[in-house]
Amino acid sequence: MPPTRPWSRMAAEPQAIVHAALDRLAGGQRALGIALSGGGDSTALMHLAAEWARPRGIVLRAATVDHGLRPGSAAEAEEAGRAARRLGIAHEVLRWTGPGGGNLMAQARAARLELLAAWAGQQGIGAVALGHTRDDQAETVLMRMLRGAGVDGLSGMAPARRSHGILWLRPLLATGRAELRDLLRQRGATWTDDPTNDDPRYDRARLRQIMAALDLPAEALARSADNLRAARVALYHAAREVARGFAADRGTLCLPRQAFASAPAELQRRVIVAGLQWVAGAEHPPRHDAIAAVLGSLAQDRQATLAGVIVSPVASAAGGLIRLTREPAAAAKAPVVTGDPAIWDRRWRLTGLPAGARVTTLPPGELPRFDWRAAGLTRAEAAASPAVCLPDGTWHAPVIEPGQGIGAVPLRGANDFLCPESH
Repeated sequence: MPPTRPWSRMAAEPQAIVHAALDRLAGGQRALGIALSGGGDSTALMHLAAEWARPRGIVLRAATVDHGLRPGSAAEAEEAGRAARRLGIAHEVLRWTGPGGGNLMAQARAARLELLAAWAGQQGIGAVALGHTRDDQAETVLMRMLRGAGVDGLSGMAPARRSHGILWLRPLLATGRAELRDLLRQRGATWTDDPTNDDPRYDRARLRQIMAALDLPAEALARSADNLRAARVALYHAAREVARGFAADRGTLCLPRQAFASAPAELQRRVIVAGLQWVAGAEHPPRHDAIAAVLGSLAQDRQATLAGVIVSPVASAAGGLIRLTREPAAAAKAPVVTGDPAIWDRRWRLTGLPAGARVTTLPPGELPRFDWRAAGLTRAEAAASPAVCLPDGTWHAPVIEPGQGIGAVPLRGANDFLCPESH
């Protein structure tokens, strides 16, 4: 562990930096959520956010996700709750029911976001602060560099990003891990370090050890990410010009084909990637070769399907469109959700749900009962839209036939498309 710096030289620095970041990122929020792991970074975030929020009249609430993957994780989550309550912050433990097959760490990350987003929605919180530091940013840049990332990947983690219907904030990105722990020690605060952070079986832990051995400067790597993020924003502005005149309607995106066809390949790629992520709510873009295949299909006037999205060339009097629609088969695989409000398929927020109602897609036999043509939808759009199975066994499709007090609103609107901080 790096030596502790004298408090007199650095005490005010992280506090001033983080408070200024919170002013920029969360100053307009009436309530702010804190994703509290119980580790040093998120604990420092909670302490600094508490000082910042109190004079501004902003309500703080904290939540800890217990993945249940280590012995003692439940006790650590409870201890995090006690630390929050000592600061006067309401706290809740969110428990993951467990992994399926595949990449465990990726599943855990996805579950953490989904649980926190659902919790924030239930609490009426529009933004959640995360404890990622300058060191995390440097590690992220190096990891992505080793995987051959381009401008987007090497721009690192954004200070603010919208996903799952929530604004995720990272007010610690300009602050180092060691500085935050110095601050906690000075205040007599304790934290619990996750042993997986030092476990060489995990990529990030190995990279962290290599950075320490080579004395790689986290500040310089984070600064490079800032510079590349500026270039990324410029590319997004250029791509948005290519997509000028696009239309977003009930989770479907339509792009002007003529401008798209004449654009440079990199801007075409960027528009399609942004469209796929906008429609499906995916956290990460598909592989480069898969995107190239979709672009090739469009060039040949053929439909393609990728990442749970149907990409279709459509003839029109205005020079043609490219329609991106959620694939019904992919929507049907989305987990059934309950509760009110409910976030379904990373695309829709449903409200007014009665107790016992379940949100999924319409069974094939139920779809013909609803007049999706009159609603201005294609059959694929209707089949991929949310349906509510009411406690009496009847079905309601709020996108096709609104009513019964049940609302369905897309998590992403037109302002979220080709917005750099939405990806």
